[in-house]
Parts: sequence; structure tokens; C-alpha cells
Amino acid sequence: MAAMSALDAQARLEARVTGRVQGVGFRQFVRWHARQLGLTGWVRNEPDGSVYLVAEGPRERLEQLLRAVQQGPPAARVDDVQAHWLPAQGAFETFEIRWG
Repeated sequence: MAAMSALDAQARLEARVTGRVQGVGFRQFVRWHARQLGLTGWVRNEPDGSVYLVAEGPRERLEQLLRAVQQGPPAARVDDVQAHWLPAQGAFETFEIRWG
């Protein structure tokens, strides 16, 4: 039996991003990167001023998304990213911005 490569291994990334991340195009930035990477999931603003995202796909591509999120768009200031890795659930068809 062939070993599964890191490219094939599906995973789920859940992350909370804090800093100046609302009102600076952060959700659109995350959606653009996720779609470019072929990931599925969602991103939304949280009442506490943070941004929360859930993304699924190959672990290597999720790590690329995480690196992008740690930088953020030009107008943002990312202070912290709390990332959690979980098994993929296959629950999404695309990557979208959620409201509320």
C-alpha cells in the first residue's frame, strides 16, 4: 500500500485572527487566497473584533493559507493567529464569506 503524500492528506484548519483585521478587506483577502489554493470553507467577522476562518483541503495548501493570513492585506495589522488542526469533514463546496 502506497503511503499518502502530504499533498493528498486532507485536513481542516480553524483559526482566529486578532489585530486590526476588520474593515480592512481581511475577509476578502482570505477568500481570494483560499480560492486560489482550491480550498473550501468560510471566513467571518466576530463580535470581539477578530476574524474566524475554517478551511479544508490538502494540508500543504492550508499551510500556505495560514502563512498568508499571518501577513494579511496591506491595511491590516495581524497581532496573533490561533490555529487549530483537525481532520477534514468534507462539509463545504466552496469558500465563502459568512455574515454574523
